[in-house]
Amino acid sequence: MASMAIDCYGNPHIEPKASWERVDSELQLCSWGKITTSETLRQGYLQYGCTHYRRRCRIRAPCCNEIFSCRHCHNEAKNNICIDHKLRHDMPRHLVKKVICSLCETEQEVGQVCKNCGVCMGKYFCAICKLFDDDTSKDQFHCHGCGICRIGGSNNFFHCEKCSCCYSMALNNHHPCVERAMHQDCPVCFEYLFESMNDVIALPCGHTIHKSCLEEMQQHYQYACPICSKSMYDMSEVWEKLDHEVAATPMPSHYDNKMVWILCNDCGSKSEVNYHLVAHKCLDCNSYNTRQT
Repeated sequence: MASMAIDCYGNPHIEPKASWERVDSELQLCSWGKITTSETLRQGYLQYGCTHYRRRCRIRAPCCNEIFSCRHCHNEAKNNICIDHKLRHDMPRHLVKKVICSLCETEQEVGQVCKNCGVCMGKYFCAICKLFDDDTSKDQFHCHGCGICRIGGSNNFFHCEKCSCCYSMALNNHHPCVERAMHQDCPVCFEYLFESMNDVIALPCGHTIHKSCLEEMQQHYQYACPICSKSMYDMSEVWEKLDHEVAATPMPSHYDNKMVWILCNDCGSKSEVNYHLVAHKCLDCNSYNTRQT
């Protein structure tokens, strides 16, 4: 069995150990000793699968022994609101042992090529994650640090050991590390970020959030991290406008000597400032992202 992700037609992804080798331009020699033609391998290519993956096999879930097109189909079915809460569960992808060929319906051990009809069940195949996918335009790759397959191309991502997740190369040496940053739920929609199929963004503070959830927050004029409350953008222009608004809103005279303590969400310092209805400005970093203590 392959120790890494491989391409069904002989193209390596990341240091693969192929489960079968190219004999010539037309013949393939499988690990179990049977010669099959390239035409047989390609039979049914991109014609089978589900909304999540194009693949030529289904998998038997090791948790409930039922057959599904993929683990996402299983998780959607088994975590449905109609299912008793005590019976809801996710499929442990690494424990999958059996697959069913979509062309000949033969159930067999996990492998890239069907042992009965010789069809390639997934042009991209990872023996670690038990992942099959005919659509290789996603540039799938297996990350040993994460322990799962990701999309986008291995050359475009790096694995941060402290954050314990993959980030875009654009963030290499330019992101604040937060231990196990993606091993948590999105603070907006509560989906588990580490295995999410949706785009995830690392905020300047180091916390992570779905890109779509961040855009939704912007639409509602929310510009602070929902976890630590630090500003997610350069707010200097907004602070200048608040300076003018505070200056244009004088407080009644009996508030002249009223002082309050504030905590700055951006720099973490505490200050004693004059009370004002509009906002309170941090004396250290000039941010209005503050709260009374």
